[in-house]
Parts: sequence; structure tokens; C-alpha cells
Amino acid sequence: MKKRMILMVTGFLSCAVTLLAQPAKKVVFVIADGIPADVIESVTTPHMDAIAHAGAYFRAYVGGGKGTYSETPTISAVGYNSLLTGTWANKHNVWDNDIAAPNYHYPTIFRLLKDQYPQKKIAVFSSWLDNRTKLVGDGLAQTNGIHVDIAADGFELDTLQFPKAGPVHRMHRIDEQVTDRAVRSIREQAPDLSWIYLEYTDDMGHGYGDGPEFYGAVKMLDRQMGRVWEAIRYRQRRFQEDWMIFITTDHGRSETDGRGHGGQSPRQRSAWMITNDPGLNAYPELHTPGVVDIFPTIARYMNITIPSAVDRELDGVPMIGKVSLADMKVNYFQDKLDITWLPLDAKENSNVKVWISTTNNVKMGGADQYRQAAEVPLRQKHITISVKDRSPGFYKVVLEGAHNSLNRWVVPDNKK
Repeated sequence: MKKRMILMVTGFLSCAVTLLAQPAKKVVFVIADGIPADVIESVTTPHMDAIAHAGAYFRAYVGGGKGTYSETPTISAVGYNSLLTGTWANKHNVWDNDIAAPNYHYPTIFRLLKDQYPQKKIAVFSSWLDNRTKLVGDGLAQTNGIHVDIAADGFELDTLQFPKAGPVHRMHRIDEQVTDRAVRSIREQAPDLSWIYLEYTDDMGHGYGDGPEFYGAVKMLDRQMGRVWEAIRYRQRRFQEDWMIFITTDHGRSETDGRGHGGQSPRQRSAWMITNDPGLNAYPELHTPGVVDIFPTIARYMNITIPSAVDRELDGVPMIGKVSLADMKVNYFQDKLDITWLPLDAKENSNVKVWISTTNNVKMGGADQYRQAAEVPLRQKHITISVKDRSPGFYKVVLEGAHNSLNRWVVPDNKK
């Protein structure tokens, strides 16, 4: 008995030492404003290429489901919040840069991290104050008073340090300040989850459209990303930490001259992603990922548990780890829901549960009541379910696979 007790204690201590020895996981995500994929691919960007060489580069999209209930304007703050919440605008309720009434019932990735790991540090480095105060909701009662531990923002309000007239565009100088502060913080404080937002590229796009000024701004962005990357590599070498970086954009630009955005044309919906993570799953290879996919990817990387109620609202799919299914489609006809999906691993032998709710109480902070409608093999790829006995007009459909869930809304009467 004594020997067995010693072995048990030894085993416990061994597990504890192993857990303590695991490198800390840190994440930086960067939103570089207003760069379509064709531009990032045509401009020389050696620093971002180096990051992609460590992990991957791939095209992505913004704008939600074109022509569907989730269609989302290709506008800056709208795109930021789609990344932060993992949902499209029909849920997070940010429709333009006014950020008039964000729906905080759809939590940001910062809030999920803080709810589960209060001791972890979050940081926002931004040329726009509203990103922290309105989107993240720093200190607001609606966000449970989330506190951004490290902040460097609001520089756009400082006309003394950054005058509106001068030999160098003020927004480039502000972005340089934002980058400097982010690099210093990464090297010295190593926040657990950081957001860097840089605006200059979008200003040059609006001001000059496609041309040398815009492309020059992308080259400046690349040098900034080189500094961020070097700070991350310093932490990796010196402190043996695990760092993930995602660089993306919030919208593309118009086909005509590259000045505008906001619509649903292919180039305005065009985005891209760069990451240093070499362990991506098959999802971004088989599908064009959306900006909403970064949220669940960060959650997995940082071991953040996503509550079931939140998971059932997410519009994103994790790009690391195991994923069961993607490409969910639902067609309503004659009081029936025809549901299809695509298995991502031909060898996976599991089932898919189909859940249906006819309420949208989450929108107001409540809970939806789901009923399981079916359970079928993943490889079946489709099922048709009668909803004749359910309240007509609105359906939330959730497919629950072994490794991820998908959801779609069905609005037969075209009400959003």
C-alpha cells in the first residue's frame, strides 16, 4: 500500500511538472486595413513572406454570406468585429464605422480569455481609440467590465504630436508609434493576447487608389511586421514561449480604381491571412476561410473553452486541430429543411447531431431552446427534416460534429 501511494504521488508530481514545463502560449493578431489579396500578392513583402514561410499564406474573405441573412458590409469596424466575435454583422450588430450599438451578447475572444483565465494579460495597440473602447468594450458594464491590461491607442486624437500637416503623412507616423509600442510590449511584457491595428494602407487606398502610393504603404506595413516578427522570435528564443501570429485585413477595394469599398463585389470581399503556425488543418486548404475563422482558431491554440451557447452562434471554423465538417448549407421548402455538409476527414467515422431552435433569445442576452432533430453518420453528408410541427418563420440549425459545430439561420419570410 505504501509503495503504491508513493507511486501515485510520484505520478502526480510528474504530471504537475509536465504541465508547468509546457511553454506559455501567446497570440498576436494584426489587422492591416483595406488590402485586397491581389495587392498583398503583387507587392514585395519579404518580412511577411518569412512569416508565411514558417506557417502559411492563403486567401480569405470578408462580408458574410453574399445575398444571405449574414451579408455584412465590407467596412472597417464591421470587419474588425467579425474577427473579434467570430460572427457576422447580423449577430454582432456593427454595421458601419459609427459602431452605434454593438451587441455585446456575442463576446469577443478577449472576453472569453479573461472569463476563463483572469490572470492573463490582453493588449490593444491601435491607431483608433474606438477599437478598444467600443468594440472590445474596455470597462463597460455590458462586457462585464473587461479590462484591457496594456493599451496604446487614441493617437489619432493627438494633433500636437501628430499634426495634420507635415512632410510625412500623420497616419503613417501614428502607425509607426503603434508598432513601436507593440514591439516594446511584446519584448518586455509579453501579453498573452494582443491586437495590433494599422490604418495607413487604407488611407492611401482611399486617397490614391491602386498605384505607387498604396503599394508603398504596403511595403511600409511589411517593415512594421518585420519588427513585430523579430520581437516574437526574441521571446521564442529567450523565454521558450509558443507564439502564434495572424495577419489579415478587414476588407478589399473596388474593382474600378481601388479607392472605395463597402459592397459585395469579389475584390471588396477579398482578404488574406498570414500565420507562422505550421500546424493548420485541412479546412483552409479545402475552403476559402473567412475572417470569422480566426476566433475559434485562437481559442483552440490558447486552450480557451468556448461555452456551448457561444459555440452555437459562431460563424467560424477552427483552422488548427481536428475538424469534422464544413460547408454547411440549408434549403427550406414545403415545411422541410434540406441540410448538407462536407466531411473534412474521409477516415472519420462519427455521427452528426442536428439541433433546431425557433427562437433567437441570444440576441437579447437570453438562451435558446434547442431540440435534437436527428443524429446521422457524418459520411451521409445530408439530411432532410420536416419542421411542419414547429413554429414557422425562423429556424436556427446547428450541426454538432465530433470536433466542431456549424450553424445556419433559416428565414423563410426573408426577415433578418
